[in-house]
Amino acid sequence: MNSATITVDEVQTNASSDWAVQAPLVSIGILAWNEEKSIGAALETLFQQSIFARLGQRGQRCEVVFVGNGCTDGTADIVAKTFADQTHRHPQRDWFECRQLNLQERGKLNAWNRYIHSISAREADYIFLMDADILINGPDTLWNMLTALEADPQAMIATDQPCKDISHKRRKSLSDRFSLSASHMTSAGSAQLCAQLYCIRAETARHIYLPKDLSACEDGFIKWVVCTDFLMHDANPGRIICVPEASHTFEAYTSFGSILKNQKRQMIGQALVHVLIDEYLPTLTPSERKNLATTLRDKDHRDPLWLKRLIADHVKKSRPFWRLIPGLVGFRFQRLAKMKGLRKITCLPVTLAGFAMSMLTCFMAHGFLKQGSIAYWPHAKGK
Repeated sequence: MNSATITVDEVQTNASSDWAVQAPLVSIGILAWNEEKSIGAALETLFQQSIFARLGQRGQRCEVVFVGNGCTDGTADIVAKTFADQTHRHPQRDWFECRQLNLQERGKLNAWNRYIHSISAREADYIFLMDADILINGPDTLWNMLTALEADPQAMIATDQPCKDISHKRRKSLSDRFSLSASHMTSAGSAQLCAQLYCIRAETARHIYLPKDLSACEDGFIKWVVCTDFLMHDANPGRIICVPEASHTFEAYTSFGSILKNQKRQMIGQALVHVLIDEYLPTLTPSERKNLATTLRDKDHRDPLWLKRLIADHVKKSRPFWRLIPGLVGFRFQRLAKMKGLRKITCLPVTLAGFAMSMLTCFMAHGFLKQGSIAYWPHAKGK
């Protein structure tokens, strides 16, 4: 098999010709914008995964697709070199194909939509979404996620365990410990979806479309759409499973400034998800919800500002500011209550600090949205 760098116009032809016969079971999509410092290491851990050999033992194939969204640095060159090397040297090179696409338009949501709906092989039954700035831990992570999803017909998404890079430090600073404690609080919630790495059934993914102004909260939107079966039933957390024998490492926010910005981003994202899931989508007809991808895609095309108007109306009604997100005042204490033993005691200080942080960042998010802005995406350590 050979790697290929193709233009956007060639995507559909490539995905439906050679691979129509070979029928890959799995498509792995890597979405990136200007990640030349991290993409090499991320790809190294990807190609060390046992999933290629395991699929080969079954006589099944896999595709690896890089989708760059408006990259202006050396990311694409590094990917091209790595793909060429792996398709010539990898022990299981006969069981996978690499493709590379460089979209002109920036934006992860656009890249996600293009990859899911027109770039990934139509024959694939399972799709992995992977960020370009993570490291996959252990050789069996992807295989364990895939087989867990295969074994559970109720589940639509399999996730792994996200690990902050600071968790590997022998000597942790106070800010490191605060950041790690905040992670324990997050993991206390049910049906957690980390957008950095997950495996989703292709049929489910292709019923989802991410509105172009959904910035900063695609994971929350996907989570609730999937758990409610496209708002046709009550939420079922079992539709998203977390695989304990699978994990990845990512760069943590540790400075006060970066944590503050990330929390502000999360507040904006939660507000967007609330407006869509709790207020707008329930007004759609059952047919519109069942065909949600088509419904939202058509809405974006016909009325590009529709989501911004919904957010503006919600912000006007959100007074005082903490009403921007329902349940904001008490959710951290509810998660603390679910913890047991010593962990509940050790997490109390971070719960109180987190509450103060939530109030502050909600105030900041409210002011940001009030100005008519939506897109906000800070990076760890000021990248």
